Amino acid sequence: MNKEELVQEIAKKAKYTQKEVAEILKVTLEVVEKTVAKGKKVTLVGFGTFQAKKRAARTGRNPQTGAEIEIPEKTVPTFSPGKAFKERVNKK
Repeated sequence: MNKEELVQEIAKKAKYTQKEVAEILKVTLEVVEKTVAKGKKVTLVGFGTFQAKKRAARTGRNPQTGAEIEIPEKTVPTFSPGKAFKERVNKK
């Protein structure tokens, strides 16, 4: 499912226009991105948690030459699904 399909599905279930849903989704994602970029967590109970984590510096290999290279430390966004989300996905 892509963003457009998500907007259509939400609009249909929530009885809002696609334009309204698209704007709400856009603003929601912007708020999540800005909050995580500031180093804070965004927790949606039952769904999951968005946060930034530091990835330690490490030694890697250039796949073309096999030479060792140093990969610097960096901060990456992560998502940890909540219990209810995990249960729904694992439901058989």
